[in-house]
Amino acid sequence: MEHELIIRLGVFATAFAAFATWERKAPRRIRTRPIAERWIANLGIVAIDTVVLRILFPLAAVGMALVAEERQWGLLNNIDLPVWLAIVLGVVALDFVIYLQHVLFHAVPTLWRLHMVHHADLDYDLTTGIRFHPVEILLSMLIKYAAVVSLGPPAVAVLIFEVVLNASAMFNHGNIRLPEKWDRRIRRLIVTPDMHRVHHSVIKRETNSNYGFNLSIWDRLFGTYREAPEAGHENMTIGLTQFRDPTRLTLGGILLLPFRGNVGRYPINRD
Repeated sequence: MEHELIIRLGVFATAFAAFATWERKAPRRIRTRPIAERWIANLGIVAIDTVVLRILFPLAAVGMALVAEERQWGLLNNIDLPVWLAIVLGVVALDFVIYLQHVLFHAVPTLWRLHMVHHADLDYDLTTGIRFHPVEILLSMLIKYAAVVSLGPPAVAVLIFEVVLNASAMFNHGNIRLPEKWDRRIRRLIVTPDMHRVHHSVIKRETNSNYGFNLSIWDRLFGTYREAPEAGHENMTIGLTQFRDPTRLTLGGILLLPFRGNVGRYPINRD
């Protein structure tokens, strides 16, 4: 799709600037680590992820959707629906796939090793939402390809999904203070920072809850919703119990973390 990369980069830069400003003006929690220390690691791994994806997957998910449409692959490409409905169904279906993928990475110990990079951050801000190990990013892209080929969503639906997912990940990982009444209303549909922050608690039963990245319906529907952390948002401990040493959480440290770290008891159903 023409201008797809420009659109995605433009939305990313705008959302990043907006949420970074919001965090500075109305922070929800006091930071425990220097911002520069964490951002060097978090943004460094984003840069590596971007380069790796462009090299190994030059055809983005939007491009795959165009190929699927041309060859009539996927459910929605073989059902006669109004364009607007196909777009809505495509965005919602892809959001559900991301929810299932997130649960999967918490359930399988080998996948959890990769996902620990996201959870090992000792603070919680918009950069946490884009901090993922390159191998997890590659697996996520393969899952996304499979979803696009099997579901057959319109290319514009995939573009909307990608843009919204990226922006919402920064929003709901933001160190942002929302009025409580706004939070209650917004989280009926959209995952808010207070809702998703519970998922980054060191307490296992809280870590294994609130998996949604955009739509909040999936956690409510499948019984993984948790209202708030037991210790409260200001007093809860962020991260993983086995990774509390900040000297091991540099850019090099988090790249090596899946291969030398202890998975702990965090994977679902693990004693």
